[in-house]
Amino acid sequence: MTKHGAVLVPEDAVVATAVAARHFSFPPPRRGDSCKKLAAQIDLGAAVMGSWLDSMKASSPRHKLMAAGAGDAEHDEWMDRHPSALGRFDALAAAAKGKQIAVFLDYDGTLSPIVEDPDRAVMTDEMRDAVRGVAVHFPTAIVSGRCRDKVFGFVRLVELYYAGSHGMDIGGPTADSNLHTAPDKAKSVLCQPASEFLPMIEEVCGALVAKVESIPGAKVENNKFCLSVHFRCVDEKRWGALAEQVRSVLKDYPKLRLTQGRKVLEVRPMIKWDKGKALEFLLESLGYAERADAFPIYIGDDRTDEDAFKVLRSRGQGAGILVSKFPKETSASFSLREPAEVREFLRKLVDSNS
Repeated sequence: MTKHGAVLVPEDAVVATAVAARHFSFPPPRRGDSCKKLAAQIDLGAAVMGSWLDSMKASSPRHKLMAAGAGDAEHDEWMDRHPSALGRFDALAAAAKGKQIAVFLDYDGTLSPIVEDPDRAVMTDEMRDAVRGVAVHFPTAIVSGRCRDKVFGFVRLVELYYAGSHGMDIGGPTADSNLHTAPDKAKSVLCQPASEFLPMIEEVCGALVAKVESIPGAKVENNKFCLSVHFRCVDEKRWGALAEQVRSVLKDYPKLRLTQGRKVLEVRPMIKWDKGKALEFLLESLGYAERADAFPIYIGDDRTDEDAFKVLRSRGQGAGILVSKFPKETSASFSLREPAEVREFLRKLVDSNS
């Protein structure tokens, strides 16, 4: 039986263990399930500095690994609830068979490794070939917190959709030969719901650059409709000072909010728009929004990707895949450990549809 496109995995496609039967849920349950809600964004106006520093530390893989030092039992339990998308690939492929697959990919930490200098987060030629192969078969989009033009400069594939600035700047494919949309929709998609904030973002960018220049290693990245303050190269003893400097600037801009990603503070317009909204917009643009046979696959590694994972759970369709080497709370249904596994998964997806 199906309901709103929710395809049940055949029994013979699922590993028959008692633990897996208890935890493995595919497709993801709808909103209201037992997953814990994530603190996807932090209200800095009300948060005490101790809590903020704890959150900054939690974004560090080193700290997470230390926190997860309870051992193999915790990791095994987490893997039971978020099994490897490679280990369960046959089950996933069986659920997607005959469906309208669309692929959505984060960039940093998903297609490229996390590096100290964000300007050097270059994807490999092998990964580019894997993404290109996926785009031949399915509508494919990059959904990133980075500026759309910068992500395009890294990926350099004209057949993709690009959603930059956490989905606040969306552009469609520029290659006419590889469009997957219906004829009347075969045109470049453009969505910029935060255009009115551009002057404010530019102003705040200048103020932040001036404020954090005294903190070695801190870097402000202008992603057009949002700003990223990277603290990956900042001495941990200075994290508190950096957070205070950022807060001191934003107190004069109540229309901007501050959230946190992986070793980065994100400044974004106070609008109801995120990667989940971008996913919904792209599905609508593709004509998949109301289709019971749509099967979106979203792969990402950051807490900002959780908004997209939640959309998939709400729809009861597709698969959310978290890229992480260690357990963490997530609304994703599957996991992959690193970009190398993402590349392997994309190749298997192509092979299964060739």
